[in-house]
Order: sequence, then C-alpha cells, then structure tokens
Amino acid sequence: MTEALSFGVDPKLATLLGSSYKSTEQAIKELVDNAWDADAQQVDIALPDGMTSDSIVIADDGSGMTVEELKKEYLKVARDRRSTKGDLTLGKRRRVKGRKGIGKFAGLMIAEQMELTTRARGRQATILFDRTKLLEAQSDFEKIKFPLTVQECPEAEHGTTVTLRDLNRRLTHPDADKLRRILLSDYGRTVDFTLLVNGQRATLQDIPGEYHTFDEPLPSLGNVKLSFTLSDGKERMKDSGIVVKVNGKPVGEPSFFGLDKQADIPQELLKRVYGEIEADGLSDDVTADWGYVIENSLAFQELEQYVQGIVRTELEKAFKREFNLLHARIKQQIDTRLSKLPEHKKAYAQAALERVITKFYGDSEDRIQAVVSVLLDALERDEYWEIVKAIHASEHADVQIFADALTAFGLLEVVLVGKQAKSRLDVLESFDKLIGNAYTLEKQVHQVLEYNLWILGSEHALMSSNRTMKKVVEQYTGEKYGGVNATRRPDLLLLAALDGRYLMIELKRPDKRIDRDDENQAQKYRDELSVKLNPMSIMLVGGSIDPALRANPGKDIRYHSYTEICSKARGEVAWLLQSLAEDKDLRMA
Repeated sequence: MTEALSFGVDPKLATLLGSSYKSTEQAIKELVDNAWDADAQQVDIALPDGMTSDSIVIADDGSGMTVEELKKEYLKVARDRRSTKGDLTLGKRRRVKGRKGIGKFAGLMIAEQMELTTRARGRQATILFDRTKLLEAQSDFEKIKFPLTVQECPEAEHGTTVTLRDLNRRLTHPDADKLRRILLSDYGRTVDFTLLVNGQRATLQDIPGEYHTFDEPLPSLGNVKLSFTLSDGKERMKDSGIVVKVNGKPVGEPSFFGLDKQADIPQELLKRVYGEIEADGLSDDVTADWGYVIENSLAFQELEQYVQGIVRTELEKAFKREFNLLHARIKQQIDTRLSKLPEHKKAYAQAALERVITKFYGDSEDRIQAVVSVLLDALERDEYWEIVKAIHASEHADVQIFADALTAFGLLEVVLVGKQAKSRLDVLESFDKLIGNAYTLEKQVHQVLEYNLWILGSEHALMSSNRTMKKVVEQYTGEKYGGVNATRRPDLLLLAALDGRYLMIELKRPDKRIDRDDENQAQKYRDELSVKLNPMSIMLVGGSIDPALRANPGKDIRYHSYTEICSKARGEVAWLLQSLAEDKDLRMA
C-alpha cells in the first residue's frame, strides 16, 4: 500500500526549526536519543569512509512505531511526548530525553534525504523526507506530501532504521571516534543500552585522556575490577565520578568515594574522573531499590578505602605533571617581567604564582594568565590612588586629557591583586566613555590599548609590541601614506606572541562600522607587512561589524566591536573578583 502523508503543524514550528546542532556528531546523537526513548537495547551506527558518497545508517531494536503512531505522533512537529506519556518510557522506565519534538529533523542537517523505516506489530512503514522540499515550504509544512509505504513484516520484528542519503557536501563526514566520545557523555555507564559505531562498541577507553584499570581481590569482597579514565579536560564529562556495579547493575549515582571532601585535591581535576567499579561481593549490602549501598557495610568501607588510594595516586601524578608543564609555560611568558622585580619581590612573586596556578587549576590557561598578569601589575606598581584620582578628575575634561589619564593608569597600577582587579573596572568604565565620545580618534583609542592590552582579552595580556615592530609599522605607514595620503594613514598596533606569530590590530573610530572594504584593506596591510613579519593574523576593531563579515570571515581575521571587547574584559575581571572573594589567602596575596 502506498499513500501520501503531511505534517501536523504546531504553532511553535517556526521557532523550533531554527534550532541547530554544532556538529554532525551532535545531530546523530539526537537520533540516538530517539532510540533511547523507544526503549532500544542496542543501536548500530554505520558511518561512511571519508570522500565517499555512502549513506549514514542508524538502526535500533526499540519498540518501533505503528502506522497510526507514525501519523498521529511522529509527524506532529513540536509535540512534547512527555505531556501525554509522562517522563518515563513505557518499557524500561527510562528518563525520556526528547523535549521539543524536533529531533526527527536532526538528520536533515547532514543529508538531503532522510528515510525512516519502522517496524511494530507485524507491519513495516517507510517514509522519505526531502530537505529541499522542507526548506522551500517555509511555513506551509502541512501542504507537503511525504511518500509512505506500508507492508507486512514478521510479528516479532521491531525497531527503527534511519538512513541519511546524499550527505551535505559542505560538511566533513562525522568522525567515529568523536561520535563515540559524545555518546559516552550520556550513555557511558548504561547497562541495557549498547552503542556500536562502525561495529566498535563505545567504552570508557574512547574518552580522551588516561585510561586505568585494576583487577584484584579484596579480603571482604573477593575480586573487584576498577576502571576509570582521567579525561584530558577539553570536554566536560556529564555525571563524573565512579559508579558501583553489582552483578552488572549500577547502584545509585556516581561518586568520588570521599575524595571530594579532601581539600588538597583540586575539584576541577576530580571532576575529570569517569569510571566504574565492579564489586559483586556487595550483593547482600544493597538497598531493595538498588538506590544505595548500605553505609554501615564493612565491605563497602573497605572498597571505599581501596578506590580512594588508587584514584588519589593517579590524580597526584596527573596534577604534578600538568602543574609543572603549566607553571613552565606561564613562567616562560613572564620571565622578563619577573627579572625586573626587586629581589625581595621576586621570591614572593614566584610563590604567589604557584598559589595562583593551584587555586585556578582546571580553569582555562587564558584565565590563569589573566590572573598572573594582574598579579604582576600589582607587584610592579604602587601609585594606585593618585592615578585613579587623575582619571576621575579628567572625566569631564577634553578627550585627549582623558586618554592620557587612562594611558598612565595602564602603566602605573595597584599593589594588591584585589584592588588591581577593581581598578580595571574603573578603567573599563572610563574606556566606555572614551569610545562613546563622538570626537574620539583612532590614535586616542590606540594610546590606551597599547598600554592596557588586557582590555583586548587575557590571551593578549602577555603579548608585546617592541621597538622593532613599531619601527616596521612606522616605516610602512610613512612610505605608503605620506604627503597627500597622510589623512588615510591606518592606525595599526602590531603584537608578537611567544609562538612566533604576529597579530596586526587595525583600530577604527568608535563610530565606524567595519565592512568588507575595511577587511580587504587590512589584508593588503598584512600582505605588505608580512614581508618582514610572518605569519600574521588580523584583528579589526570598530564601532560595529557588518553581519556579512561574521557570516563569511576572511582567513585568520577576527572582528570585534569596542562594546564586545569591553563586555568580555568586564566579564573576566568580574570572574577574577568573584574567585578572589572565595579565597582569602589569594585575595591578600
């Protein structure tokens, strides 16, 4: 039997179809969530090899859908199944993942055609969706007809297969290893949900990081097997910790076996632990609902000590290794500034640097560098109050005096880190006023930013603009923009990083909207400067950015408005102040 079906449209349709997935792997994960909600025991995902035209196939052995369910439920866009069937699945009583009723469209991010074949109660239904028709329809979805074919199948067969054909050529094929890692984030410890990607089961070993396994007997428990991965920290794991499994079944929630109560272990490092321990010897010490292991269990207390000892040892090894590497990288970047400190401050700075890294361990390196930069600013300067007074006194003066005061403040900052961070908020407030003044020129903004590079972001705080680079820019602009062209002279700030790369920043007036012509001109500057300094990326800063630039950016070019820069800088300072408030010792450093 063959007929044509159409979607039933929910009023939320237009908004929900705007939802997107940040990667093809995330889109496939959405289809796997549908299999979970269908009480599937196993999902097989077949991905094509690179540069082939093969299809992607996601097949599950879940409950499948009858023809009536397909018509009345699946084709109801934006339908929240929990509103009619509850938060738990009917068979395995799983927590339902589908929320918006649009997961069915995930495959159309990847492919032009998505074919769904579902089997239930002796009937097999196949429906084909075409992405082009959906895009052309816009708001008239109910008028589109999708071909449906129904035929008989063995009564015992059930499940759903999604086939994605004619893959989007603008996107690379999904990566099998990355997909396994993403699936593990949600399904890593499930007992009755097997995930196979190209025939390979997703396991703890797929998580990027250090995998550890220990298999040995304990006096009260017999043989136990502890397996865990200490992730590399690049992706935050959901439900981190170690779960206890008894006879293959998880008991309660993952935990850290008391390690989270030990103050000398960085919490961010601990959250990277993801694993399980098989301890069948606890079968008599589990509550009736399998929600907990009885706290008074002597066998569990023995297990807790065992897990603590092993995991702590591995964490200490990782922390020492990563701490030393991070310390060496940051110290390399600030050695010049450290060498200029008086001897009595130098030793203190080294100790303070180690406390900062320990305190903020687990945060991004950019953030740690931001704190280090503030700390050094505080140690180098002590004329805080006089400069702040000068800034406030010049708020109502002309623009150039105001710019001069801000520049001085960038050179002479505070002794204490807390005061220094608060002072940066003063700078940002004043800088906001400077860029909001219609008479502000590029050179006045340049003057402030050159001595307050932290405003551009913590990743720029430790960069430099030395005399050699300034001379290169001066010679270039002098040769190219002398005489009658002098009024067109660009305002370029050139910075260097330790990795040998250069950053050319072109500053526009705060009321200038950056467009494609500005981008082309900046690329011309880079091409000519690269003869002496290479490789070089570009940052264009202005009052606003043409949306077309963000939609189709140039190579190694970033675009920022002054408002965006100030907002980001203010967020970093606010984060620093909040972090300092949580640690009295560091706040007094």
